Amino acid sequence: MFAGPLLTREAITAPRHPKLFLIRAGYLAALVVLMYTAGQATFERRPVLTLGDSSAFGRFLFDLFAMVQLTLASAAALLFCSSNVSQEKDKRTLVLLLMTDLTNFELVAGKLAASLLLVVMLIGVSLPVFALLAILGGISWAQIFWAEAVCLATAALVGSWATLVAYWRDKTFQTLAICVIGALLYLGLIEGISIVTGPDVRDHLNPYRAMVAVLNPLAAQPDALQPVPTALVPVLVLTAMAVSLGLYTMAMVRKWNPSRFAFDQVAEPTPEELAQAAAQELAPATHSREHREIWNLPLLWREVCTRAYGRKMIFVKLAYFVMAAFIIFNLSQSNDSRQIILGMMSPVGFAFASLSLVSLILVNAQAVTSLTSERDGQTLELLLVTNVTPREFIFSKLGGIFFNAKEAILIPILLLVALTMRGEFTVESTLYVLISYLVLVAFSAMVGLHSGLCYGRSRVAIGSSLGTVFFLFVGIFVCMMLIVEARASFALQLTPFLVFILGGSLGLWASLSHKNPSPALMMASAMLPFLTFYAITGYLLGGTLGVCLSVVAAYGFTTLAMLVPAISAFDIALGRSAER
Repeated sequence: MFAGPLLTREAITAPRHPKLFLIRAGYLAALVVLMYTAGQATFERRPVLTLGDSSAFGRFLFDLFAMVQLTLASAAALLFCSSNVSQEKDKRTLVLLLMTDLTNFELVAGKLAASLLLVVMLIGVSLPVFALLAILGGISWAQIFWAEAVCLATAALVGSWATLVAYWRDKTFQTLAICVIGALLYLGLIEGISIVTGPDVRDHLNPYRAMVAVLNPLAAQPDALQPVPTALVPVLVLTAMAVSLGLYTMAMVRKWNPSRFAFDQVAEPTPEELAQAAAQELAPATHSREHREIWNLPLLWREVCTRAYGRKMIFVKLAYFVMAAFIIFNLSQSNDSRQIILGMMSPVGFAFASLSLVSLILVNAQAVTSLTSERDGQTLELLLVTNVTPREFIFSKLGGIFFNAKEAILIPILLLVALTMRGEFTVESTLYVLISYLVLVAFSAMVGLHSGLCYGRSRVAIGSSLGTVFFLFVGIFVCMMLIVEARASFALQLTPFLVFILGGSLGLWASLSHKNPSPALMMASAMLPFLTFYAITGYLLGGTLGVCLSVVAAYGFTTLAMLVPAISAFDIALGRSAER
């Protein structure tokens, strides 16, 4: 193939696994379930009487599907491309690839194309669903074509960025964090530049703006007599940026790799140094050498007092500070605090939710990579022959996760306190939000550890952990969009969303109970989507205490369902994951 043996191997071996066909069928089933849920929530049991109703419903579904697919394609491209290269580094097999006769083009383009293979397949699978929406009316085939083109170009750009960062950085957590924060900073920077350069630059460089122009050509071309949906310029610009990032990665891949630590060797002592060392051994000791004091919990000491996650974590934290400062600055420039974004929340609430979501993703990435990096470094199994107790291991890991991600955890809290002092929130609401946020932080950390313990392959563990958190919040957003569209009470909305909730329960159960099923995890998987739906409905109807109690009950119980088995017999979990 054009990208070399790396892509050829992926294209030949991927169809051999049933997982590929399950993912493809599952994505189609999710779109169909979402279509059914939206139809039930919009029309309930009333028949569709006019062609206008059918067209309006088709356009609403197309807008929703296009935006969701763009987000999923971007997230999947970022995750697959970064974890694919990081796994090679953690297992020290990238050095073997560098020793072969593979060219830089085959190393970079091969890995990129192999990682994007599944993403391209899922985008292609969505075409029949979009064609079905075209039958309902309200959209054209040109809109479908350009929506798919924007998704493909965005996936290529995000994948090129993730591949660049993965070849550049050595630690998996740094790679994931820089990829996520860098992508968000790019979107924020484009929006900020548009203040000076005008909306044209923003519409061409921001894939979401390009998608909006495709979905609503009348608003994008107000002066045209017959607006034509097109995204040719954004697709070409995004593709050119992806090619530029790929070319830069090809030029630097052998300068970045192998890392300079691969060549660190102990220098051979000279005869004079050998004689001096022998003399010191025979001489009486005059003073004792000072050593670093290790705590009674050596694992926690390693997580907190050493550079277990890389030497340049400060750059990840600085990038997060820049992103948080940008969000807060945009919030300070907002003049109308009564504005409602997407019919859901105020600008201040949206800013806090966005910052909190990034923090939860970073905490989850920190948690799962704290185990996968040790497994790939062949140090995790050594714990099985030590006297480290399960309780000490899990709580030391959790302590290290919270310590290393303390900035990401505290900044949303500080923003919440500042907004409360400004009078945006009441003290009661702030208390409920704070409790719910801390419970979600613990849930994100425990999901990462649980996935790291249950999955033997690092790429699968990272994908399962981040995928669980990401799809959970995407499902919440989609659910909120549908409820806002229908505007009804919990009792009236429960029946239309029942299939949606059951699908979420099955997906969560499959992720959490992959190798170590338990009745508690089954109960948590069944309870969490239902209580989350209740919390969403209560929030949109103005509830406070009930929303907080639902979040604490759902995510707190799920956290305990994962924590209790881990602190009881983590060696069994490690043994199972190590065998596979």
